[in-house]
Amino acid sequence: MNPTVGIAVILTVLQAAHCQMIKDLSACLLGQNLRVDCRYENKTDNPLSYEFSITKDNRKHVIHSTISVSENIYRSRANVTMHRNLVCLHLQSFTTSDEGIYMCELKATNDYTGNQIRNITVIKDKLEKCAGFSLLIQNTSWLLLLLLSLPLLQAVDFVSL
Repeated sequence: MNPTVGIAVILTVLQAAHCQMIKDLSACLLGQNLRVDCRYENKTDNPLSYEFSITKDNRKHVIHSTISVSENIYRSRANVTMHRNLVCLHLQSFTTSDEGIYMCELKATNDYTGNQIRNITVIKDKLEKCAGFSLLIQNTSWLLLLLLSLPLLQAVDFVSL
């Protein structure tokens, strides 16, 4: 086999192996709890590993992870939920001592191109409250939302007559 063709095949396989990509990282307050949403695009059914960590005082602290070991101080306060293309960190009793740079790291099994990482700076006084409606939007298709809102739109149209 020609070495140039071999290199081209390897590069093509590596590009195709890039299984997931983080699209967005956001944070909000849900009561006294912090929620960090890590949205991603996944091009495979391979299992996904994750790690949420915080950097403060120039030191990384693992909050919740399937990649490495979480620190004891966060284990009882943190949990993670996974939905379609969304990994959510929930940190209970969020205080100013929990402020810092939060990181979401994702890795799909057999993705040889490396982990995807995204950071967000979280400061309690600058966080917005989590919107209940946004939870519905991220888990419901737009078509279903439109169908559910049709009776409401018809009622508004009837009142204007």
